[in-house]
Amino acid sequence: MLHGRILTPDGWIAGTIRFGERIETISEDSAAAAGGPCILPGFIDLHVHGAGGVDIMQGDDAGATVARHHARHGTTAMLGTTMTARESAIRHALRGLAGTIAARPPGSARMLGVHLEGPFINPARLGAQPPDVMTASLELVRALHATAPIRVLTLAPEIEGHLALIPQLAAMGILVQLGHSAGTYEDGYAALEAGAAGFTHLFNGMSALHHREPGMAGCALAHAEYAEVIPDLQHVAPGALRAAMRAIPRLYGVTDATAATGMPDGEYALGSQRVFKCRGCVRLAGGSLAGSALTMDQALRNFVAIGLDLREASDRLSRYPADYLGEYERGRLAPGAWADLVVLDDYLQPLAVFVEGEAIDIS
Repeated sequence: MLHGRILTPDGWIAGTIRFGERIETISEDSAAAAGGPCILPGFIDLHVHGAGGVDIMQGDDAGATVARHHARHGTTAMLGTTMTARESAIRHALRGLAGTIAARPPGSARMLGVHLEGPFINPARLGAQPPDVMTASLELVRALHATAPIRVLTLAPEIEGHLALIPQLAAMGILVQLGHSAGTYEDGYAALEAGAAGFTHLFNGMSALHHREPGMAGCALAHAEYAEVIPDLQHVAPGALRAAMRAIPRLYGVTDATAATGMPDGEYALGSQRVFKCRGCVRLAGGSLAGSALTMDQALRNFVAIGLDLREASDRLSRYPADYLGEYERGRLAPGAWADLVVLDDYLQPLAVFVEGEAIDIS
């Protein structure tokens, strides 16, 4: 049982929330909640490569370690995200994730499945991805999906064969995102018409908006209902973030966090790449951005810092990603929903985190 200012789907309530694994009741009680903390739905991060010095591509129990680290920052559910690599390396990572997905380790966020970010991308738009790209096939995706459930899959729609594959992947229940793409506006629109659902780290790793060549970014701004964006204020400037939020109704934040998250400055792994953290920024040796060191509680503070009210900032880190995945019992505080909560002080710093009712040690 917690007292405070509770963000419900209908707005703020000053009162009490009672829960076990699921939320039981939310009741108004202004006297009990006077001066209490802010209680939000736990954050849901659909693009996470690592944390605490550990990278998802290491396989084995890497996913559990990453999920424990992010839980301490208010993430209560997430997708383990792969890198472009040889098929054997991807299978190794998925075998490691499968156990974490099947049974949540104590003290960790719920691993809801996999975001397969590579290898079905355009070699002209690698970003921080290695060059081990492949053309997607239904047989290969089915084999990987059988190893660990793929919830989101990033591909470049302009690659031959990919457009025809999109409706088949959608029929499997996989959300196809457009990213690491040199495609045109028309390529993006055709992919959306074929059943693509969103865009991967909007603006980054895709053909840019130009007023005579709107590119993949322009297609997202013109047509997307959902897209992910990295709100670390390094990948996308605040003005571009605000423009995207005005254009895309359910733009949601992700961390794109790497093994460098929560670690001191230094050298870390991002799949087979070496990346370098310096002053909160993660880059390849050549200087290109390479994922981030962001956590979701910092993403919330960043959204508020650029002018969002707390309810909208929360929606973009909890409710919208939950709805995108079809996880309607997460991302909101309502009776019957999973008891995934983050309790924040007046400075939006976590005081407590609960995952399916379990209190997480955030010390």
